[in-house]
Amino acid sequence: MGEAKRRQQTGAPAPRPNAKRGGGRAWIIVGITVVILGIGLALLTAPPSPTSDELPVASEDTPPFPAQLDEFGISTGPADATVVVREFADYQCPACGRFADATERLRKEYVDTGKVRFVYFDLPLQQHANAVPAAMAARCAGDQDAYWPMHERLFAEQSQWSEAEEPLPLFTGYANDLSLNARRFNTCMTTDLHQEAIGQSRQAAVSLRVTSTPTVYVNNIRLTNASWAQLSAVVERELKAASN
Repeated sequence: MGEAKRRQQTGAPAPRPNAKRGGGRAWIIVGITVVILGIGLALLTAPPSPTSDELPVASEDTPPFPAQLDEFGISTGPADATVVVREFADYQCPACGRFADATERLRKEYVDTGKVRFVYFDLPLQQHANAVPAAMAARCAGDQDAYWPMHERLFAEQSQWSEAEEPLPLFTGYANDLSLNARRFNTCMTTDLHQEAIGQSRQAAVSLRVTSTPTVYVNNIRLTNASWAQLSAVVERELKAASN
């Protein structure tokens, strides 16, 4: 039966013998495009080499970071570490919240392994009404040996308490989750026990003319991009330099 006669009798359209082959080619093209895009994204997001000229450096006349200011921050890691990372941050600052994953990774990979010391300075900004109470919550938890767990919780739950009219009940809930003595924690909070210490930390930032958060130093080198990629690359470079 001829094709024209078959279609006339059955009403069926003519078959498309090349449709499957063309569809296969299309999927191959899509696959190649995805691979190319993936490679491009990997190149764009890969950490810079510790020897990269794009990394920030301190000029020859840059003085050492005034280590005496560290007493106003919260430190973790070996006191004699050759590389010290210092962060000036605000618990209510969204950019600080995004950078918190980098500092948590820093503590796990470099501080806990004894390579680096980390110092966190409170720099609560005036436009953030809950920044000081949050800093207080971290330090009150620190009185019960839970500073860093509370520190991580505050950043993880930033969106929950950031705009709360009264954040204390939320902070108390975090303290309960950490198995802290709730009465002791609440007394610390309601008496503003660490108000002076937070003020001293802020004054340390003022003395260095640090006005934005997060501001991060690796030894006396101020990062130009608060990211894990730049932070880890500069740390690696400074560790290598210290070992030579």
